[in-house]
Amino acid sequence: MTSSGESSAETLLSHPGVQRVPSDKLELFQLKDFLSADMCTDLIALIDKDRRPSTLADAGDDHYFRTSETCDLSAEEPRVKELEELFFALNGIDPAHGEPVQGQRYAVGQEFKAHCDYFNPGGADWVKYCSVAGQRTWTFMIYLNDVDAGGATRFKTVGKMFQPERGKLVCWNNRRPDKRENPNTLHHGMKVRKGTKYVITKWYREKPWGW
Repeated sequence: MTSSGESSAETLLSHPGVQRVPSDKLELFQLKDFLSADMCTDLIALIDKDRRPSTLADAGDDHYFRTSETCDLSAEEPRVKELEELFFALNGIDPAHGEPVQGQRYAVGQEFKAHCDYFNPGGADWVKYCSVAGQRTWTFMIYLNDVDAGGATRFKTVGKMFQPERGKLVCWNNRRPDKRENPNTLHHGMKVRKGTKYVITKWYREKPWGW
């Protein structure tokens, strides 16, 4: 177990099936079939039960920048506890550094335009979101279902696009080796063209989560 919100390429690649995108611009990985079909179905039901419109930390004038719905998943749910154990077994990050698990739902036409997951230093909500737990380090995202059309996640800087596929995990380090924020992690949750997309997102911080 690491003492901070950090994992490593070596830790992740030690697990069968983990693949790294060949680029020196960022650390970006995928692992197919990370979750079982039954677990995906149960997590979708939890998201549908408590979803609400998604929000942004530094919301600008573009009211269509993020149009999905979000659900904060209770840490007491048996499936969420199971999911947290799977994350820890994969990444070795001290669970105390993790934000609560979130789920997102994207209907037809909904998207999350190109963005980075870290908080902008000096941004409107920098102090509010980073004063306790620090900057975001790693992102772990899981597709919970196949999507009929659209809904891919595009990393433009490295020319990589991930298609939604039930149970597939995509993860990346939001920082450079020197711990500065890495703008090459810019990614776009593209519009769903047909069907509905469900995803799980788990973020980790530099310091223990203290909210």
